[in-house]
Amino acid sequence: MTQSHPRISKAVIPAAGLGTRFLPATKATPKEMLPVVDKPAIQYVVEEAVSAGLSDVLMITGRNKRPLEDHFDRNYELEEALSRKGDAGRLAKVQESSDLATMHYVRQGDPRGLGHAVLCAEPHVGDQPFAVLLGDDLIDPRDPLLARMVEVQEREGGSVIALMEVDPAQIHLYGCAAVKPTGDSDVVKITDLVEKPETADAPSNLAIIGRYVLDPAVFGVLRETEPGRGGEIQLTDALQKLAEADRSAPATEVSPGGPVHGVIFKGRRYDTGDRGDYLRAIVRLACEREDLGPEFRDWLRSFVTEEM
Repeated sequence: MTQSHPRISKAVIPAAGLGTRFLPATKATPKEMLPVVDKPAIQYVVEEAVSAGLSDVLMITGRNKRPLEDHFDRNYELEEALSRKGDAGRLAKVQESSDLATMHYVRQGDPRGLGHAVLCAEPHVGDQPFAVLLGDDLIDPRDPLLARMVEVQEREGGSVIALMEVDPAQIHLYGCAAVKPTGDSDVVKITDLVEKPETADAPSNLAIIGRYVLDPAVFGVLRETEPGRGGEIQLTDALQKLAEADRSAPATEVSPGGPVHGVIFKGRRYDTGDRGDYLRAIVRLACEREDLGPEFRDWLRSFVTEEM
């Protein structure tokens, strides 16, 4: 008989980073509010959570992040101005973000890493499994990664991490997983995790990308996790301990926090945390837009032919 696990309804989005790679643009503007075509990056992430059935969203923020709250709130003056003009199209776009989800906010007063940011969510999440979505990774809505991860977690329990094959020469930029196959071609059992290993020490070319579905047992592990790489509390270190505990448990028992699985993602992902990848994400998404794509693609072809 398949074991029943609690239904997931809450998503946590860490958004307290300083965005130093995008200075000076992020001196006064949160990096999460930088536009990807005509929508801030953070809205894509919230939309992804909602499309996977997670309408209760907690955002972990920091100082100078007030624009994030304002974006998902009502703007009555702007709405009234657009209504008076009869601009129903833009009015709908403005109201869309405020109607997306039930939004909550908590500040990470001392930025001590992703693990610490996740720990800040404990009072809101409680003893239920929850999703974590990092704002630098945008997943194309045509490739529903998070929904698949939720499905795996509700079936298997424990925690689920998104993985993606990368060039082995680039694995030092990511957390990396050692895995065993399961009965599903896109699902693996994680036996070990290493944060940003040297290429020669990497157990695979499966990199952790910014989506997690976590068992609440991770909070207890995070409280005991010492600062790791970069002097920060690493979520990867806590998940490694859960995977190790499961590996060491007798075959007939389930370790506290359950197993750690990975879903191997082969779809479209846009990395907005790097300036070059951010620009490429804008170009790709603009090319695919029905309202912008045809004209923009024509211009792009001419630009490449004539200028490059």
